[in-house]
Amino acid sequence: MTSASTTHFKCEIEGGIARISLDRPERKNPLTFESYAELRDWFRALPYTDEVHAVVILPNGGNFSSGGDVHDIIGPLTRMSMKELLAFTRMTGDLVKAMINCGKPVISAVDGICAGAGAIIAMASDLRLAGPDAKVAFLFNRVGLAGCDMGACAMLPRIVGQGRAAELLYLGRSLGAEEGERWGFFNRLVEAEALEAEAMAMAERIVAGPTFANMMTKTMLAQEWSMGLEQAIEAEAQAQAICMQGHDFRRAYEAFVSKEKPVFQGD
Repeated sequence: MTSASTTHFKCEIEGGIARISLDRPERKNPLTFESYAELRDWFRALPYTDEVHAVVILPNGGNFSSGGDVHDIIGPLTRMSMKELLAFTRMTGDLVKAMINCGKPVISAVDGICAGAGAIIAMASDLRLAGPDAKVAFLFNRVGLAGCDMGACAMLPRIVGQGRAAELLYLGRSLGAEEGERWGFFNRLVEAEALEAEAMAMAERIVAGPTFANMMTKTMLAQEWSMGLEQAIEAEAQAQAICMQGHDFRRAYEAFVSKEKPVFQGD
C-alpha cells in the first residue's frame, strides 16, 4: 500500500496516515465504476496492514466529490438489467461497509461540493471537518431515486437526527458548513487554507494514541448499533479486557507512575 499502488484515486502514506483524494478536479471529483471498486478494495485491505493507522480523505481542487459521474455511471445505469443494477448497488454499499470495518479511524476534510456518493463517503467517516464553502447534498431523489442509498437511511439519522435526515433525503437540498456543524454532521469548521493541516493534525493525534485500542473502539462503535444495552455492556467488557492484556496499557501505567507521557506502540 503505497502512493503508487492506486490507479483511480490519489494515495500517499506517511507516518501511519493515508491521505487519499479523488483525482478528477476538473469535474469536481466524481466517482466512476472503477474508483468505487478500487476504493472498496483498498479499504478492505486496511485491516491487514500495519502501515496505516488513520485515513484522511481530502478535497482536490477545492471540491470533495460530486458523487457518481453523470456520463460514466448514471447514463450506463439506465441501460442495465436488474441483475446488473443490483450488482452495482451492492458494490457501492460494500464501499461503505469496507470503510466501517477497516479498523482505522477515517477523517473526511470536506470543502466545496460533497454530493451524492461523495456525501455518503463523508457520512461513513468517523470524523468530519468542513471548510467554509462545504456543501453537502444527498441528491438521490433529484435523479429519481430513493434516499436509501449506501446506508443513508440507517446512518444519517444517527448523526443528525431522524427529522433532519428526512429533510435532507426527501428534499435533496444542500447542507452548508455552518448548518452542518450545528446539526452535528461536521465536528468542526476550519478555514479553507487550514483544512488539510487540521485534518492531518487530528490524524497525527490519533496515530500517536493506542492504535490497537482505537481499532477496538471503531469496531464497537459499528457493532453496537445492532446490540441491546446488556449485549453492548458485555461486548465492551470483553473488548476492554483484551486491551488490558496489551503492552500499551502497561506502558500508560508505567508512564503515569514515572510522570512521563506514554509512547504507544499499538500492541
